[in-house]
Amino acid sequence: MSDEAAETGAEARNEPESGAGAGAGAADGPAGPVPLGVVRTPTGHAGVDAHLARLEDADRLGADGHVEVYEDVHRGLREALTALDAPPVPGPYENRS
Repeated sequence: MSDEAAETGAEARNEPESGAGAGAGAADGPAGPVPLGVVRTPTGHAGVDAHLARLEDADRLGADGHVEVYEDVHRGLREALTALDAPPVPGPYENRS
């Protein structure tokens, strides 16, 4: 088998089936965002779970919209962690002597 025949066979395997031209998918337009299907395990902390649920919004957005969602979630999670370091606020009856 010659090199020309091998190249022709390889090229034939990489081309779409007959009848489906190179631009067949282009007429349908670009494919929309596809959810990743990542399963989230609840943390048990309602605030953290709410921020993590916001990540689902990125599944419905194009890549250019992901940054806003990720920054929003990051900000919320950072605030939740910072709140853990804050001293407890005394209740209304804890200051009695």
